[in-house]
Amino acid sequence: MTHKTNPISHRLGIFENWRSRYFKPKEFGFLLEEDLKMREVIDHKFKRSGIEKIEIERSGNQVKIFIFSGRPGLIIGRGGTGISDLRQLLEKEVKKLRAKKKKSQDFLIQLNVEEVKKPDISAQLVAENVALNLEKRMPFRRTIKMAVLKVMSYKEVSGVKIQVSGRLDGADIARREWVSDGKIPLITLRSKIDYGTIRASIPQGDIGIKVWVYKGE
Repeated sequence: MTHKTNPISHRLGIFENWRSRYFKPKEFGFLLEEDLKMREVIDHKFKRSGIEKIEIERSGNQVKIFIFSGRPGLIIGRGGTGISDLRQLLEKEVKKLRAKKKKSQDFLIQLNVEEVKKPDISAQLVAENVALNLEKRMPFRRTIKMAVLKVMSYKEVSGVKIQVSGRLDGADIARREWVSDGKIPLITLRSKIDYGTIRASIPQGDIGIKVWVYKGE
């Protein structure tokens, strides 16, 4: 069961918090669509820029967006130009969506960029690094073995597993392979398991990458 369940959503309320936080039952469908649009805009603008996660909070007409990144300087930009450009782009897309849905144009977007202290053991950032190497045509086995060794060099990490699936090394038939070290107790809810997933685009097609990092209990 736990192999098919996202380990983060499986532990909501235990170690993990919701990544969208607000309570508006009557507007839920529209706000969910708006959330997805804002996340899509940020991911597209800062693709492969070390973004671990995006959290959204709403209070009244205020929308607070928290971007957690291993390389915050790429997002903030020189003199904060990156942030101001992103805010303008988000406001433009949100206004367009609200006009289409005939919703109020009264909103205020506030952006906060926070640095990920240890990006080398963040599952999402490890997955992104593996994807970058695969897109540079590096052999997949060497790539994931090096990533596992790097993660396990940190004393607070008790286990790691990296799985890749697709047309590996340009094979005609898609397959799945993985490398793991230590333990990954997926069933134990008190286990602090970080999880990340991403796609790497290569000429033969997309390669799916999943990373589990166990950081103890």
